[in-house]
Amino acid sequence: MPNPAIPREDVHRLAEACSDDPQAFEPVAVRLSRVQRRVGRFVEANAKELGAQSAQIALYMSAVCMRIFEQVGGRTQKVNGRDLDQATERIATVVAGLYPADDGFAERCKAVEWRAQPHLLDEILWALFEKEEREEGEVDLEADSSALVYLTMWAVVEALDARWAPPKGYGV
Repeated sequence: MPNPAIPREDVHRLAEACSDDPQAFEPVAVRLSRVQRRVGRFVEANAKELGAQSAQIALYMSAVCMRIFEQVGGRTQKVNGRDLDQATERIATVVAGLYPADDGFAERCKAVEWRAQPHLLDEILWALFEKEEREEGEVDLEADSSALVYLTMWAVVEALDARWAPPKGYGV
């Protein structure tokens, strides 16, 4: 059973803080990637299917996700291969119903009620599919690539949530 959802406003604020000051976020991302090495290896293992540019975006997004869990508080244990395998297997049960990666992809993803941390996943969907204007340096991926990045991030978020113990009284 997923943990209480991190509020949408908090997710957006924390995610934007990462992108607003990339120089300050870089050492944080490196530290978090060292702590959660298995997450990085999972993204890198999917890099062949994702493509180099999409894999870089997925690595960045995974660091942002880890940072959000860290800033909300509580305790996040290290994600292991089993956590990611279970998340991937669970997601695989609905993937066929999510495709094609067209204008309705994001809405079909949001309709999956059992997603862990739906606001975090919605933020990822927003960044990949719904954000109107790109800022300098931001890449606009093709829809198929965005869908693969989202599915990879979904597995990462599910695995992180499975290893996260929210702060006492959180979501009560």
